[in-house]
Amino acid sequence: MEKADRKEIFETLPVPVALKKMALPTIFSQIIVLIYNMADTFYLGRTNNPYMVAGASLLLPVFNICLSLAGLTGIGGGALVSRLLGEGREDEAKRVSAFSFYLSVAVTAAFSLLMFVFMEPVLGLLGASDNTFHYARQYTFCVIVFGGIPTVLSNVMSNLLRSVGISKEAGIGITMGGLINIVLDPLFMFVLLPKGNEVLGVGIATLISNCVACVYFFYVIYRTQKQSVICFDIRNGLPDGRSIGSIFNVGIPSAIATLLFDIDYVVIDKLMASYGDIALAAVGIVLKAERLPLNVGIGIC
Repeated sequence: MEKADRKEIFETLPVPVALKKMALPTIFSQIIVLIYNMADTFYLGRTNNPYMVAGASLLLPVFNICLSLAGLTGIGGGALVSRLLGEGREDEAKRVSAFSFYLSVAVTAAFSLLMFVFMEPVLGLLGASDNTFHYARQYTFCVIVFGGIPTVLSNVMSNLLRSVGISKEAGIGITMGGLINIVLDPLFMFVLLPKGNEVLGVGIATLISNCVACVYFFYVIYRTQKQSVICFDIRNGLPDGRSIGSIFNVGIPSAIATLLFDIDYVVIDKLMASYGDIALAAVGIVLKAERLPLNVGIGIC
């Protein structure tokens, strides 16, 4: 029955109705992502320590690069899976979904390792000062070094699920991760960790919430594997060369679009850092708030 309902979305429903069914859960989940990103800043603001806010804000471009890696494999792979289903090539769609999953793991692991090795020069490039470097380093360890893979996998799996019409569950997973983060932030910041480790608390809360969302997506894919082509079985083999090329043809422009935003943020951070850490903290808050219309647009797209 679930498979028939998803088939209806792609084959028989009027386009506006199908778009509403697919887009609304995604828009909602994107807004939740924005809210929980702003929640980190809100709780850090309660410390009345602008250096903590500035240190966490410095990592926004690097975090967005992680999301661009998810776009490379998740959007590129998801778009191809939808087209293959339209062609009736379910076996190839299974191979593409597995390839996209393992490619995202490999690419993100390499990125996290590079960030670990070159953390000091990267944070310096982003504008970290003596006052903010320690906080930025704590946040980087939690969100990128240890949290990069679950963050990217959550986004990749949600995109793959949307590609076969499982948009509601994809939205639930992203939303659940955001709500858990909002709850865990004050718990780790003000209850479990000693004073002065609030940024570390925010980072741990973000790491745990992304891990929980990742586990949820694994469960959804396992539960729907008999009715869906989304799977991680490498025994199906690699997709053919044309399919691999198609993943990159769609995924690379998506990743580049995100990277261009990141370059903009890096330049702004560098300019504001020259005016001091408090100015950097202020612009970090603004850069998060300005993403509301952007996240709605991402959900529709």
